[in-house]
Amino acid sequence: MSSYGRFAEVYDALMTDIPYDDYSRWIAKYAPSTQYKKLLDIGCGTGTLAAKFASLGYEVSGLDLSEEMLMMASERLLGQGLNVPLYCMSMDQLEGFENLDVITIPIDSLNYLCEREAVQETFSRIYQSLKMGGQLFFDVHSLFKMDEIFMDSPFTYDDGEITYLWVTEPGEELHSVHHDIVFYVQQPNLFYERFEEYHYQRTFPIETYIDMLQQSGFNNITITADFTETAPTEESERIFFRAVK
Repeated sequence: MSSYGRFAEVYDALMTDIPYDDYSRWIAKYAPSTQYKKLLDIGCGTGTLAAKFASLGYEVSGLDLSEEMLMMASERLLGQGLNVPLYCMSMDQLEGFENLDVITIPIDSLNYLCEREAVQETFSRIYQSLKMGGQLFFDVHSLFKMDEIFMDSPFTYDDGEITYLWVTEPGEELHSVHHDIVFYVQQPNLFYERFEEYHYQRTFPIETYIDMLQQSGFNNITITADFTETAPTEESERIFFRAVK
């Protein structure tokens, strides 16, 4: 599991290639805030998507396992004058929510659950937290990305203020990856501080996710890929799911 400790400090700088607007438009297209008001953003991170959802008229709550991420989310949301309740909780222990219209698990957050049982438990708890007709939206890394693209490491990044060296190795389970990242972050005195992050992710075949969703009670499951409306191919990198209670 990811600690997301110091990583929270550099997270936003490293996520600039994520089309957050496309993500929020995907939600709004199928669950407009005029009809689906109450939204829970699971794995909300530093609050970027939560802020966009709030600006679209949703009554947003955010949930994340990292206290550091939630602290940064709180600063961002309060700075924009947004009142978004934030909760520190693991998604497979979700409780205390009911009659929600929309639940999201964005930007491969679900891939940090490495046991099938934990993913199944998450879907079951989400199902119980949604009202009838409520919708779940999430995305995961594809098998191709986990087994092929991630294995092309090392990856590097350098914008003058943040530098990293990212090395990956196959994990013990099928379709899993160890991520070891060394960061160098420039400080106000112009020296660079070094710290390391370790992450472990796992994904499952599309058919396995469908089976777990159906076991939890979901129906009308729609699957697309890579921020498009098209079906996944063998070389799709990110798989998107929408499921209705």
